[in-house]
Amino acid sequence: MSAAFEVRNGCFGYPHGRQVLKNVSFAVQKGEMLAILGPNGAGKTTMLRCMMGFLKWTSGQSLLDGEDIAGMSHRKLFSRVAYVPQAKNATLASSVKDMVLLGRSSQYNIFGKPNAKDRQMVTDTLARLGLSAMAECSCAELSGGELQMVLIARAIVAEPQIIILDEPESNLDFKNQLIVLKTLRSLAEQGITCIFNTHYPVHALRHADKALLLDKSGNVRFGSTSEVITEENMRNAFGVETVIGQIETPHNEYADVLAVNTLPDDPALPEESSEESEMEPMTQITGDENTRLATLSIIVEDRENAEKINAMLHEYGQYVIGRMGMPYPKKEVSIICVVIDAPETVISTLSGKLGQLRGVSMKTTYSKK
Repeated sequence: MSAAFEVRNGCFGYPHGRQVLKNVSFAVQKGEMLAILGPNGAGKTTMLRCMMGFLKWTSGQSLLDGEDIAGMSHRKLFSRVAYVPQAKNATLASSVKDMVLLGRSSQYNIFGKPNAKDRQMVTDTLARLGLSAMAECSCAELSGGELQMVLIARAIVAEPQIIILDEPESNLDFKNQLIVLKTLRSLAEQGITCIFNTHYPVHALRHADKALLLDKSGNVRFGSTSEVITEENMRNAFGVETVIGQIETPHNEYADVLAVNTLPDDPALPEESSEESEMEPMTQITGDENTRLATLSIIVEDRENAEKINAMLHEYGQYVIGRMGMPYPKKEVSIICVVIDAPETVISTLSGKLGQLRGVSMKTTYSKK
């Protein structure tokens, strides 16, 4: 039986830079949780982006139910896989509930609209994550941690077979870290495969079925969590002396990882690549970059491109605050209007991508402020 998600011999290196990932191979089944760990610069975020096809493997492949995602349409891929990037504070005009509702867009075509079931699912998911009180709040008012929770809610309502998260608990307080990890465990018990990057070995040890450990020298260890997260492996990957044991409480025993001492740096290891450690998905706000409000007016003469347009808008979904589409049979075209709140660099990049599609005409109009 094919694994739910598999990477075979994945290799990646930036142009004129070091090889970041070397022969990465792993497989996770339906309903399993995989935690990916490693020090800064080891390639954790880069690997997620390669896995999803946002970056192209230098060699190797990602397989979804045995099918290479490189040959899979964006619509097919994102109807089955949800991706949650690291959240940044952003100036987004949409409300929390509308942002989460965007997650349902993968379940209907670009000209569809949400129904009562979609809205009820949003309400239920906000309640599940303790976000009901902020449903009407603007995303512009949220902290980074709150926005992270909203992006996780958006992924859950998409009803994916697989959910992939980039450090989902890093910006959260203790309570919300626990809520997120328990929610992921609950999703796994429902048959959803969960893959997440983390800086916390203890989170992996307590919640994940499998672990994949990267280090800066390119070594990869994959297996059951207890086999991968050992004192020796923590020493080799992080340069930290740890003690791994059990904490007893009146109700249960919990695995714990305690860092007790740092070890001298190994001069033989490559220096952390700034290209890797600072590389963020192109569609994320960097924190202090001003945003602009703009409309993208799109005329589509080739209906086959509607799927590609929908995939692009999904990729930039955290900036989209509204969209509508309608066919115009008289001219055999479709007309799409998208409202976006994002840095100008993001808007111009998206506009350029859309304008390069065959049979697509478009114009971008910015607000004066």
